[in-house]
Amino acid sequence: MNGFYTELKKELEAAGDDIWAETILTGEHAGEKRLFHTCPDKKERAGYPEEVSGKTGHPAIFRERIGRIPKLVICGGGHVSIPIIHMGKMLGFRVTVIEDRPKFADHARAAGADSVICESFAGGLAQIQGDSDSWFIIVTRGHRYDQECLEAILKKRRAYVGMMGSRRRVAIVKDQLEKRGINREILDAVHAPIGLKIKAETPEEIAVSVMAEIIQARNSRGKSAGYSEEMLACIFEREDDRQEGARQKKVLSTIISRKGSAPRGIGTKMLILEDGSTIDTIGGGCVESEIIQKALVMMRTDTPQFQVCTVDMTADAAEDEGMVCGGVVEVMLERI
Repeated sequence: MNGFYTELKKELEAAGDDIWAETILTGEHAGEKRLFHTCPDKKERAGYPEEVSGKTGHPAIFRERIGRIPKLVICGGGHVSIPIIHMGKMLGFRVTVIEDRPKFADHARAAGADSVICESFAGGLAQIQGDSDSWFIIVTRGHRYDQECLEAILKKRRAYVGMMGSRRRVAIVKDQLEKRGINREILDAVHAPIGLKIKAETPEEIAVSVMAEIIQARNSRGKSAGYSEEMLACIFEREDDRQEGARQKKVLSTIISRKGSAPRGIGTKMLILEDGSTIDTIGGGCVESEIIQKALVMMRTDTPQFQVCTVDMTADAAEDEGMVCGGVVEVMLERI
């Protein structure tokens, strides 16, 4: 199983196609996993594949499309960029800012951007490879720079591209790029003017509208929540990076199905450590508490190495726990 995570780490660090994973849930090979780049039935579906469900006599399999750590690339370091940087970091993005003015580049660094490229937009974007988890935001100081950025971005793999500006400014940029040979359908797919229509006025309100649109787009793609940077760092910590004897056992929990109003979606993950601490969440409350207890038993007894458990929070049970809603979730637990 650990060989799977070593391979996964390499795939996540490399730009490229989407990553799919399958885990066998039942039978003598339960817990075995594999990675691939194309969904076998050529449909972007997560969960139990119908054709390999228990009803057909085959072992049940959980399939998920795993997102890489999302990358937010912001072209421009002006006053709107600063709250976008803050929110991007809060939402788990690795944030890169491209800004050709040193003073504004310094502002982006101070705001917490992971990387700031202080050079021309063309030069900065040439350093960004792009992939299916790259989210591009264009918030430059003029339509000449907007056009330069958009033309470069549309040649890259991307999950999203949005451009700030008035409808007139956006129309000018699109018309100019169409004259340069870019297909109009591709141009019309750009989110411009950027952001959900919430009548935003201040930089902070504009940032909220922009990130809300990105959340909407990201959550409609069918990918699992994937592995956060903190989770991967913990899974792959080296023995010599910690005090002798301090390395902890770990269990990874993943929601593989849900019914009713369970708080988190299929593919959501939480890592449980031997001392009871956790990284990320599968929704909190009594569901999470029960999963943590099961994981601790796995680590303390060294058995089983893999299991699938069901947590049933139907209406009566939810009411007893003081919850306003209930549901049933299946959670896969695997020793790392």
